[in-house]
Amino acid sequence: MPSRGSSPEVAEQLRQPVRVTSVVGRAIQQLVSAKIADPTCSARAKHRERNMSVAEARRELGRIVGQAWAVSTVSDRQNMYRRLHTWASERNLQVNPDTACLFVVATSVEPQGMLAYARSLSAAFGHMGINAQSLKALATALRGMGAAIPLNQSLAVPKDTLVEWALRQDPRVCLAALVAWKTASRWGDVCNLARRHFVLVTDKEVIVDWHNLPKGRSRNPYSKSKLVVIAGPLTAAIAALIRSLGDFQQLSGITASQLDRMWAADPSMSQFSAHSIKRGAVDHLMEAKAGGAPFPAHLISRLAKHANDVDPTVADMTVRYVSNSVALARVLQTAEVTAFL
Repeated sequence: MPSRGSSPEVAEQLRQPVRVTSVVGRAIQQLVSAKIADPTCSARAKHRERNMSVAEARRELGRIVGQAWAVSTVSDRQNMYRRLHTWASERNLQVNPDTACLFVVATSVEPQGMLAYARSLSAAFGHMGINAQSLKALATALRGMGAAIPLNQSLAVPKDTLVEWALRQDPRVCLAALVAWKTASRWGDVCNLARRHFVLVTDKEVIVDWHNLPKGRSRNPYSKSKLVVIAGPLTAAIAALIRSLGDFQQLSGITASQLDRMWAADPSMSQFSAHSIKRGAVDHLMEAKAGGAPFPAHLISRLAKHANDVDPTVADMTVRYVSNSVALARVLQTAEVTAFL
């Protein structure tokens, strides 16, 4: 399949003037092009600029776009697109969203799997600038069949079981497991943390800042769910393990898939998956709240990084103006809920 970037037709389109047909569009075009002939315009640029060659700009564009997704997301979408390309080539079909719909259905997986495939390919085509409406329509139809409701969810792992397993592991794997539990997080989020993401480390309080991770930059970089205070049981053990890390050393080099395989080979953990940690933590907190724990219920959603429109505390926009992340983390009150984990 020829590269879109090297296509002569695309190159010719780039040389053509932009054609604006709407009244509003023409007005905006006149507004933004008003100073094109102004020789002093470039001297009044708002930001410091340097001129790149087209080749340099292409490389830089690729680097910037590559930051949009987490590494695991890029890998999943690359694999799915590669499978589509192989399937289409074997059948002399063009690689496009319509063919992708046929490919998704031809996999004959459960509707939940088809929905995941359709969403992944739709996102991949969308980021390439290709209209993926047919894939979106397929995803909508699959949701109507109940595909958005998972048939089999991970079994929640109990705290004692997880901690007992973690203490038998390498210190970094142990640290990742304990932090995942105390922050009700996915393994994939936690294993990418490094020493620099812990803005305060004491035996009684550890503060995690998720903002500088790939998924933390996406969507809302000022979300208040990105700051978590770890307090209560296990905090001193977590602090000791963090102090042993180098500044840029990740908590664990083990991916979620590798963890699943490790647990499958361990009779004490074989019924669990990497997602069992987050499910176990959320279940644990719900049971604590039902039993009379004094923390506000909305803190469970905040800790789990789930959107919550009724969260009554600091607005996300206010977070943008706060430079003291330690003070902000304490105001957000997550210590009240992590103390029960």
